[in-house]
Amino acid sequence: MSDTVERAVAALRGGELVIVPTDTVYGVAATPYREEPARRLYRLKGRDEIQPTALVAASVDWLFECVPELRGRAGTIARALLPGPFTLVLPNPARRFCWLNGLRPDAIGVRVPALSGPGAAVLEQAGAFVATSANLPGRPDSCTTDEIPRALLDGVAAVIDGGRLPGLPSTVIDFTGAEPVVLRRGAGDVDEALERVDAAMR
Repeated sequence: MSDTVERAVAALRGGELVIVPTDTVYGVAATPYREEPARRLYRLKGRDEIQPTALVAASVDWLFECVPELRGRAGTIARALLPGPFTLVLPNPARRFCWLNGLRPDAIGVRVPALSGPGAAVLEQAGAFVATSANLPGRPDSCTTDEIPRALLDGVAAVIDGGRLPGLPSTVIDFTGAEPVVLRRGAGDVDEALERVDAAMR
């Protein structure tokens, strides 16, 4: 493990913020296991705390460790679409990670990115983090470290450079109701995703 990855993992475990590459865009990440680092992430980003933020896990199995209630229908959906460029909003009956879920404590957004390189190394060592895109509200997403605003760079303990990323954020689909609702079209193909879920549920 490189020194940069080690510093980033240690920073996350210590409650500090880091910038990491995902399979879509660069993100600012914090440990999800304690409320204060997540709140610090919101403050740095200038993000309203009523906005939900995704739990990003290293694997589907680790996601199930974090949110054991993701079984049955929710688990089938997660296994059908993850890892991949999707954020799934799933039922959260135990209201876990309530500081990430905004006005919907009984729902949780989850991601398992398809990663390689140093971003994968950080996530595998951390197990999970909470992440939001490394841009300022209303500004374009960052697909290189050079595009990340100085205000964000100055507020983090480590920056992991994963080169140029695709630049489209994840596709967000809400599966908490009887029918899926697309909240954001992004890097993941919606029609393909819904077909995969439909096939998995048969």
